[in-house]
Order: sequence, then structure tokens, then C-alpha cells
Amino acid sequence: MTDIRLRPIPLTDPAHGRGGLPLAGGWVRFTHLERLARGRAPEIVAAADLPEAVLAPFLAPRAAIAGLSLDRPRLMGIVNVTPDSFSDGGQHGQTDAAVARGQALLSEGADLLDIGGESTRPGAAELPAEAEAARVVPVIAGLRAAGVTAPVSLDTRKSAVAKAGLDAGADILNDVSGLRFDPALAGVAAAANAPLILMHSIGTPETMQDMAATAYDDVLLDAYDALAAAVAQAEAAGVPRARILVDPGIGFGKTLEQNMALLSRIGLFHGLGCGILLGVSRKGMIGRLADEPVAARRGPGSAAIGLWAVAQGVQMLRVHDMDMHRQALALWQALVAR
Repeated sequence: MTDIRLRPIPLTDPAHGRGGLPLAGGWVRFTHLERLARGRAPEIVAAADLPEAVLAPFLAPRAAIAGLSLDRPRLMGIVNVTPDSFSDGGQHGQTDAAVARGQALLSEGADLLDIGGESTRPGAAELPAEAEAARVVPVIAGLRAAGVTAPVSLDTRKSAVAKAGLDAGADILNDVSGLRFDPALAGVAAAANAPLILMHSIGTPETMQDMAATAYDDVLLDAYDALAAAVAQAEAAGVPRARILVDPGIGFGKTLEQNMALLSRIGLFHGLGCGILLGVSRKGMIGRLADEPVAARRGPGSAAIGLWAVAQGVQMLRVHDMDMHRQALALWQALVAR
């Protein structure tokens, strides 16, 4: 495998008009790319100088995920059915409260929901599959019983929980371990024809931050290569690339500087030929950069990073503060459309 990677450089000024090439069939256009390789300074190359086969992953429109087209930015609402999540642990731990939270997020503009029953905050211990399923299955079933038709994603690392969640009415599987924890999860997704989100992480939630400082040669290229391997693993299990989203895993086994390196060049992950999901909402890096120790007050910083990512062509944002993100995105889109 070549060690050279390409990142499309978005055209952001309206003076460019509709020039350039469309990125992934979406709202961003580009004429040049940044060429990145280990141990070498970045280089800028013109798209016109590259072969069609090299440009193909950047130009191919991304397929719809669970009926949601990716030709415009999408918002995923977070419903944590946990007592110990870093931001809102315990607030929606009961089924009725979690169902109500999901309905509220949808009324505020969420395109889909992500239901999680196991905390993956730094230092969190593993939860047995039976206990995790007991948390999330009633919520998924309750949402469907309440008439929710929007796509529902299940945030789990475990194939047994994944199967139970799909049987209860979930549409998408979101694996924060990128198939490292339980490779059989890919087969569960394939058997159900379910889309699969693969996130980059290292170690386990208990150990990942202890490993972060020494885990990478080049965090950007290491995360890219790890996700490329995870996508190939999912494809081998029967999940088509068109049904896979990738997530660089901000805050999962990364230092602040490593998180910033990923965010600043997040467009690199378009080269995998998959839609990109970003989950940075209320995370610790925002608290450090914005001097805000209270997670629930980090919505503005979360939205700022979200707009940066959308300007790089990221198709989906996983967020807590839905109305704030919806308003920010609506204003950004209104300006871009002029």
C-alpha cells in the first residue's frame, strides 16, 4: 500500500462560483489537493494533473444511509441511556426519559438518533452485553412504538447487543472500536443489510488515554490507515462500502494536539470513499480550548467545530445540542448557497 494520501482543499469563497470538482457529490468543490506522506512535507497538487482513478473516491457521490441522502449535512442526535456518560450521564437512564429525549431531538431538527447504553468516556469500564442490551432495547422499541420513523443508530461494540438492537428496530450500527472489540459485529450488519459506522480508537475506554501520547507515528495517517483496514474488514464480512461511514474518533485515545491534527485535515478521510461522521460534541478538548469546564455549556464550541467540518465536506455531525447546531448549520448553508 502506498503511503501517499490526498486531501481535497475546499473552495470556500463565493468568488469561485461553481468552479472546481464536486466533492463526494455534495456541497464542497475543489480544484487542488494536499499530498501527504510520512516523513515528507505536504505538497499541493492540481486535480487536473491526477488520473481519473485517483480522483474517483473523491468524486463519487456517497450513497444514502438508512434512507438519508448525504448530499447535504445531516445531524445525529445523541441519546445516552447510561448513568456515567461524560456529559449527560443519568439524565436519560430510564426508558421513558430516553424515548422523550429522542422525540425532543427529532422535533429540534435531528435527522436520526444514536442510542448508546455503554459509556465509552475515558476510564469507563466494560459493561456486560446483557446489561447493555437491557438498557438500549426497550428504548429502541419504545421509540418505534411511539411512532418514530426516523433512522435509529445503535452505538455498541458488541455483536450480541447489535443483533438485539436491530431486532428491536434499529437501522444502523455504530462501532466505536472499529471492529477491534468484536469482529463478528460486521457479520451482524451484513446479515441485516444495516449501515455500519466505523470509528477509529485505540485500546479500550479504560486504557486509551494512557496510550495516546505514544500510540502514533503520525496520528492523521495512522488513523486513516486503521480505518482503511476496518473498512476492508467490513467489506470482507459482506458490508458494502456504500453502507459504511467512517469517524476519526476525536477524543478516543488522542491528546489535544492529536485531536487538532485530525480536525485540521479531516477532509483526508474522503479518500476512503465513505461518508464521514464527526463526533466532537461537548468533548474535553472543547473545554480546554474554550476554558469551559462544564460539559453541558460546550455547545457553542461544538457547533463551531461542526461548521468547520461541514466546510470540509463532512456529511454527518453527532451532537447533543440539536437546536444550536441546526440554527448554525441553517445560517451557514444560507450563506454558502448565495
